[in-house]
Amino acid sequence: MIAKVSCAALMGIDAFKVDLEVDLTRQGMPAFTMVGLAEGAVKESKERVFSALKNSGYRLPPSRITVNLAPADIRKAGSAYDLPLAAALLGAAGIIDQSALEGWYLAGELSLSGGVKPVHGILPLAIEARKKGARGLIVGVENVNEAAVVEGLDVYSISTLSQLVDFLIGNEVLEPSVVDTAILWQGRQDFGMDFAEVKGQEHAKRAIEIGAAGNHNILFIGPPGSGKTMLAQRIPTVLPPLVFEEALEVTKVYSVSGQLDRDKSLMVTRPFRSPHHTISDAGLIGGGAYPRPGEVSLAHRGVLFLDELPEFKKNVLEVLRQPLEGGEVTISRAAMSLSYPADFMLVAAMNPCPCGYYTDEHHTCTCSSLAVSRYTSRLSGPLLDRIDLQIEVPAVDYKDLRDGSGLDSGTMRVNIERVREVQSERYKDLAIYTNSELSGASLEKFCKLTDAEHVFLEQAVRSLGLSARAYTRILRIARTIADLDGEERIQVAHLAEAINYRSMDRGQK
Repeated sequence: MIAKVSCAALMGIDAFKVDLEVDLTRQGMPAFTMVGLAEGAVKESKERVFSALKNSGYRLPPSRITVNLAPADIRKAGSAYDLPLAAALLGAAGIIDQSALEGWYLAGELSLSGGVKPVHGILPLAIEARKKGARGLIVGVENVNEAAVVEGLDVYSISTLSQLVDFLIGNEVLEPSVVDTAILWQGRQDFGMDFAEVKGQEHAKRAIEIGAAGNHNILFIGPPGSGKTMLAQRIPTVLPPLVFEEALEVTKVYSVSGQLDRDKSLMVTRPFRSPHHTISDAGLIGGGAYPRPGEVSLAHRGVLFLDELPEFKKNVLEVLRQPLEGGEVTISRAAMSLSYPADFMLVAAMNPCPCGYYTDEHHTCTCSSLAVSRYTSRLSGPLLDRIDLQIEVPAVDYKDLRDGSGLDSGTMRVNIERVREVQSERYKDLAIYTNSELSGASLEKFCKLTDAEHVFLEQAVRSLGLSARAYTRILRIARTIADLDGEERIQVAHLAEAINYRSMDRGQK
């Protein structure tokens, strides 16, 4: 007898439907065969499922069993197939009627005793089930809140295999789970930190305001103890809050990677990722034998902070070029090619030299000019060109420590949200959201300059030896500065301030 159950497999951060078919016959020698490009954990499901069935009180007659996972030409991985496989076996054995299985999507790992354990990637699975018009989705208790975020889909939770059987044959009534998304958004702006805690550094705060308003990448350059890390950690406090669609995107990445907290059904705050400088290129960009999202994808719609930037391996830094330009990363393997979203704001920090005191008036630098040159040359020109704002962060003067701080997160966030609204209205008919995405025709249209501005910018480009990419960055930054000042047209003062935020370029002359 043949039984079929619907489930799903992951490809990147999206899911696609998988039909799990079981053919159970008493003809021939007892055997178990699974086909359909099943990988490690899927093949091992046989042992878990048969133990769960036995310990739940269900006996299958000695049979020749064939399991097919269709489409058969796409790899299936993970332990989420345990529950649908058990249901299909019971359907093929006549314990559950096939009509009771139709339309349901199932996902869950089984323990040997028949308990249902949580699995990764439930959110994209639920989205796929809704898209396919599913009758409902049945998952473990620990996955139900994550799945129930998807509106228009009935999601049911079970704790044991026996409970699934009782529900499908009508011996138990379950109510679909409901998540109040309004509650999820409460307290999402409670960060526990504020820019008011940063003493001095008003120049850096202004740069952060510009960077956050236009989604520009930032590099802080300064001696140890000047507050570079403290500034970076507070950037999420001034970024506009996530909208629901963005929250779904971020949650899908964390769900697929297995890093979504079980008590969180939705990521409602922008992520802040700060990997150590010993990270590998696969850890940063994603990869592995079976590709998984890296730190750049985990920072999607948020901030990726790279402290001690020159200490990262050069090959690791160079792989940042694609996500910085395109907002996504593509990982290619012999059998597949996957794309993960990676639209993040890069914030990096570095010392001006190996000892850290090259630009500090109160400490003597012990580095030779050759050592300083070697240290800064670890960052390639193409990478620096992709960092819009290069900010010098000097040591904090005692007067600033005594007098307190100026700008706070609340004031900065109001200005940033106002500028984001201006950009949203300006680019409403284009596939552009912030000034950092301007290029080509859109750059010429929205960053028009008069002859006076062209003369000023030409002198700066020639004297500093700026690349074409750096020229584009300056125009984008100037556009954001003009927006912050409430000006429709870019002026010389805006260009001058934008050039002032290219300290690495100015330091080359």
